[in-house]
Amino acid sequence: MKLLTTLAMATTLAITGCSTSNTQPMAMSDSGNDNPMVGGAPMYANKNIIENAVNSKDHTTLVAAVKAAGLVETLQGDGPFTVFVPTNAAFDKLPAGAVDNLLKPENKAALQKVLTCHVVGTNALSGAIMTMVDDDMGAHPVPTLGGCTLMATYKGDTIMLEDENGRVSTVTIADVKQSNGVIHVVDTVLLPKQ
Repeated sequence: MKLLTTLAMATTLAITGCSTSNTQPMAMSDSGNDNPMVGGAPMYANKNIIENAVNSKDHTTLVAAVKAAGLVETLQGDGPFTVFVPTNAAFDKLPAGAVDNLLKPENKAALQKVLTCHVVGTNALSGAIMTMVDDDMGAHPVPTLGGCTLMATYKGDTIMLEDENGRVSTVTIADVKQSNGVIHVVDTVLLPKQ
């Protein structure tokens, strides 16, 4: 149970550092690597997922969820983590009241499960994901720390992830490097099998 809690924390925190727009200018990180801006904020490759995520105006819901789930410490850990981070707009697509319900203290375990279904225990840039998709003849299973398996596909340069319920999320900003992994901003919340 402690491992699941730790994994859930990592997922939540990673999710908080993303934006919905892929047209923002590039920002030079402190470590000299280019990273896209996310939610109007620079993302620094020498800072961890949480240190970057809290600055994104597009991820306030995610940040609140990560805090409520108790995952902040996990996502500040060494990693490596690949986090598919939903934006505020992605959370807004959920049924009315769903987010408020998940944020209730009595639903902490369910919230952790949702968040950790966005986290993978490796550092996977988009090129590596596309290579795995090619190696698997067009669709690659992605096991998450939350116990969910996502199916990765791509078209052109755009990666899509399908959860176990058939919900498809598109990566809108890829390869945002962090000191403890990478985040990919997504436009839809991925959910555990219902």
